Amino acid sequence: MKLIEFKNVSKVYKNGVTALADVSVTINKGEFVFVIGLTASGKSTFIKMLYREEKPTKGNVFVGGLNVGKIRNGKVYKLRRKIGIVFQDFKLLPKLTVYENVAFALECVGMKEKDIRPKVMNALERVGLKSKIRSFPGELSGGEQQRVCIARAIVNEPKILICDEPTGNLDPETSEEIMKVINNINKDLGTTIIMATHDKDIVNRMQKRVLLIEQGVLAGDYAKGSYKAHEAD
Repeated sequence: MKLIEFKNVSKVYKNGVTALADVSVTINKGEFVFVIGLTASGKSTFIKMLYREEKPTKGNVFVGGLNVGKIRNGKVYKLRRKIGIVFQDFKLLPKLTVYENVAFALECVGMKEKDIRPKVMNALERVGLKSKIRSFPGELSGGEQQRVCIARAIVNEPKILICDEPTGNLDPETSEEIMKVINNINKDLGTTIIMATHDKDIVNRMQKRVLLIEQGVLAGDYAKGSYKAHEAD
């Protein structure tokens, strides 16, 4: 089942830089897809289009049946409720506990406390942090903080999880643990994963579908296990 579709999408910024040029691609429900490319290749623009941080200059982006570029600013929340986002730099609220950071995502959509608690505990159990609910972000390791971010991103049971360089600030061992968590979310919950990364080891080890973006162009769309990243890439 088609979940995401880019149809002849181009993005030209106000300074004249073309970030994406005539990109067309389809991602199905339940897929795990890496988006790779050098810095300034257009990879980040591609990711930002998915949650309407950026709009296409030409073409259309469809996410869960919604034409992202046509959504009015006041209705963007309807799109973002379908999506969980995990960033490289965590973006946790330092004065809130682990539990409160995850619960905050549900409080923002007006959910009642009696409904929030089981969802938060389930999300934290999935990422292996049920014992840390009273800890603050500053008391956690980098890997634990990223697990909190993942729990916050999935607590609302989104159809899509977008991971923007989620292992960028982590050591290789911790990165591997985080990837296991993300892969299990894909396998156990059927969540569609789209992950931008520079980590060639992760791409080679995980053997997932790979979208390669070069100078704003979709230079390659590699089926599961058919892409091998090299140091020169």
